[in-house]
Parts: sequence; C-alpha cells; structure tokens
Amino acid sequence: MSVCVPAEAEEYHSKDFEWETLKQQIEDDPSLQHHLLPFHSLHQHEEEEEEEPEKDSDAWKKFHSRHSSGKFFKERRYLLKEFPELVSCGESSKLLEVGCGNGSTALPILRGNVNINVYACDCSSEILERAKEFVGAVDVASLKERFHPFHCDFCTSGFPEWLACDSCRESCPQKQHDCFSVSDVKEIDRLNLMSLSRESSCCIGRVDFITLIFTLSAVPLQKMPTAIKECYSVLMPSGLLFFRDYGLYDMTMLRFNPEQRVGFREYMRSDGTRSYFFSIDAVRNLFLGAGFIEVELEYCCVKSVNRRKGKSMERVWVHGKFRKPF
Repeated sequence: MSVCVPAEAEEYHSKDFEWETLKQQIEDDPSLQHHLLPFHSLHQHEEEEEEEPEKDSDAWKKFHSRHSSGKFFKERRYLLKEFPELVSCGESSKLLEVGCGNGSTALPILRGNVNINVYACDCSSEILERAKEFVGAVDVASLKERFHPFHCDFCTSGFPEWLACDSCRESCPQKQHDCFSVSDVKEIDRLNLMSLSRESSCCIGRVDFITLIFTLSAVPLQKMPTAIKECYSVLMPSGLLFFRDYGLYDMTMLRFNPEQRVGFREYMRSDGTRSYFFSIDAVRNLFLGAGFIEVELEYCCVKSVNRRKGKSMERVWVHGKFRKPF
C-alpha cells in the first residue's frame, strides 16, 4: 500500500526551517485548532476496528487501479543517499520492501547495487503487475532476476512462511528446518527464488534490510504496533529498518477538514485511503516498543515552491533508521 507522495527534493536532510518554529505557528493559528484537539469518537473507532484493515486495503487497491500508469510516482533515487547501507552492502544481501507500489523505491535500489536482492510486497495485485512491468522495462537481465514481487497485506495476514518460518523467527539463523506447506512451495516456485537452495531448505532465512517508505502512515493506528513487530520478526539480528513517512504539521495534514479526522493525527481522504502524521516521539515509541534500537531519527523540513501557483509549501517528513539487536 505504497502511499501517494510527490517526488521530493534530492537533499533529503535539508533544514529549510525549524520544526519547532512551524509547530508554534500552527498552534497560534485559530483556523488550524481542529488539528490539535483530542479525538472524541474513540468508542465508535474501536467498534469499526475489525473491519478497517479490509476497507483500507480495498481503498488502496482502488487507488492503485486509478493510478496504474506509473506517472503518479517518480523513482526515489534520494534513498541511496539517505540510506547508504543499501549501496555498500555485501553480495547476496536481501531487502524487503513493504508497500512497494509501482516499484519507485525498488528500481533505484536495484540499479544502485548489483549485490542486493529485493523482495517487494504490496496489498494490490494490480500494482504488483505494474511494478514487474517497470522493472522489466529496464534492459538489464541481472536487475530483473534480483526483483521478487509478491502479494501480501502485512498488517492483516503477516509475512509468508517462505520469507521467514516460525523456527527462524524465534531462533538464530542456523536453526532452520523443512517447514513448507504445499502452497508455500508453489509460491517459491512462482517467484523463482533460486537463492533459497543456496541458503536454507526452510526459507530465505530472513532479510538484512527492510524499507518502510510512506507505508506505515496508511496502516490504521491500532494496527501499527503489530505491523512493526511483524517486520522485526523477519529481520536478521543486527539488520536495519529504514523509515520515511509523513511528519506532524506537514502541509498535507493542514489541508484536511475537521470532518476528515478519524483519529488523533489520523485522517481519511475522500477516496477512503487514510494517512497518519508522525511525531518523533510517536515513531520512537512504536519502534522501540517492538524491540528495535534507534540509530537515526529526525524531522526533515523542506520548503518547496509550486511554480505554477507561485506558492511556498512547507513539507515535513520523518527520517528514521532502526537496528534489530544482535
């Protein structure tokens, strides 16, 4: 469920303005006070919780269907600068991209490092087909061989057994054994995961890296802790998770009307897709609560200009890097 987000500037760590200054401006503006108020429909929100994951997945599937041409996204080349480990990692490194969309994150990573294998999942089968087309359009055979897309809604069903079996999730990488079901074997054959036989008879043995790029904000708030723990379980000890998502008081948050609030700092667009806006503390609590160690965590504050309208836009994103303890 890769979220719709325009192509950002390459200078990701730019500090065009101070987040605390923006925060004060928002708090002093009477017209924006509805963004600061507590959310009072908590009981109703809890009653709808059981149905929300399916509704959210359906909304994103419809979104991807409307924007399946790929023109809506642009390759996120800046990720190689912001997360240099993706470039310097060793041979046969494994990356899990959660919410891959049309491949705008996977493609620059595959281009930038011939040693990395990308396992990319999304809740939309249609957008996965687009991702395969975009990657396949690159006339580099080795690149296509290292791209393994698969259908998965990680916040509802979790990741498949072939990615990391129960034994591997609960123990050290050496303790692996045959544990595939017939459906798992068929899935592995379909993905043509040739590295499996070289690494383990059980599964691919977890991954070295995970990217959550504008994906977690699309997950219902109540499901976020479980979703992050699921990521933790398929990551190798000392592995890294790279995070980037909407930050608190981003311009897009301030555009939402009061009736579009579905939770505290959580909003629903007219097409049924949702978005949560993260504070540094919220991100820290979520990932440390799942067992991760914080490596990097900060706001990225960029002022961009809409040349057509001549308007200045203050964008806020959260950049994070977390490590799983060894």
